[in-house]
Amino acid sequence: MNGHRFNGFPKGERDMTSVPTRFFSELLPYIDDLAELKLTLYCFWALQQRESDYRYLRLRDFLDDPLFMAGMGSHSAEAERAVRDALARALNRETLLAVDVPTVNGSETLYFMNTERGRRAIEALLRGDWQPESAEHPIRLAPERPNIFALYEQNIGMITPMLSETLADAERTYPYEWIVEAMRIAVENNRRNWRYIEAILKRWALEGKPNQRVAKPAEPEIDPYLRGAYFQRDETD
Repeated sequence: MNGHRFNGFPKGERDMTSVPTRFFSELLPYIDDLAELKLTLYCFWALQQRESDYRYLRLRDFLDDPLFMAGMGSHSAEAERAVRDALARALNRETLLAVDVPTVNGSETLYFMNTERGRRAIEALLRGDWQPESAEHPIRLAPERPNIFALYEQNIGMITPMLSETLADAERTYPYEWIVEAMRIAVENNRRNWRYIEAILKRWALEGKPNQRVAKPAEPEIDPYLRGAYFQRDETD
C-alpha cells in the first residue's frame, strides 16, 4: 500500500465514465488480478475519450500514458509486462476483443471492448467499411482540473441552487481559462461575488480578452469591470 491519499470528489463533479452494470455482477467477482482490473477500468474510460464512430485502443495507447503506467509497475519494464499480461487475461476472459490489422511496419493489434458497439466496429472493419487512422490524438490520464463549482466555493463563497445554474451556464458559455482568470481578478480586487466575475467575462466577450494580467484598479469604487450596465454596488450574489 503506497502513501497516496485521495482528496475526494469535488462538489458538482460532471465528468463521468459509464460502466455497464453487468461489469459489477458478471466480471468484477471473477477478476482476481489487480493489473487486469486496472486495465479493464482504464479501457472503459479511454474508449469513451475517442470521438470516432469506431472506438479501439492499441498497445501504445497503454504504454504511452505515463500516469497509467506508473500504476502498473515500479519501473517501465515491469509495467509493460503487467500491461501485456493484463491484456492477455482480458482477451482470454473476452472482456476485450482483438483484431490484427496490417500496417506499413507490420501487423498491429486493435483492442475493442466486448460490447455491441465494439462488436459492430469489428464486423465493419472486417468488411472493409473503415480503416484505423494512422495517428489518433493520444489519450492520457491527467489530474482533473478543478471545475468552476469547486473553484468558486474555494475562492468566492457558497453556491446556492440558483447560482449553481448560473455557473453551469457560464461553463458552457466561456472558456474555462477565462473563468479561472476572472475569479483570480475578483479575489485580488476583493470583489468576491458572481456579478463582478460575470461583468469581467461579458466585457472580455464583447471587447476581447487582454493578453496581459489585469492590474488591480487604483480606485475600486470606479472599477472598469463594473462600469455602465454592469455597475453594481451590491456585493451579494
